[in-house]
Amino acid sequence: MNTTFDWPTYIRLMEQLLNVPLDDARRAELEIQLARIAAMAQPLMAFTLPHRQEGAGEYRL
Repeated sequence: MNTTFDWPTYIRLMEQLLNVPLDDARRAELEIQLARIAAMAQPLMAFTLPHRQEGAGEYRL
């Protein structure tokens, strides 16, 4: 399984899409933070749910 992600390209694309220009220092810090978030989420994303269990419930008023 390939666990690498091209954060610099993603950040540049999101900069353009959202029209939020960033300087090099902010891009570098954002890359660090996104990599940390992805690392924290990895165990949760790897957790398998039983076949019939849903990921989230549906709430209605």
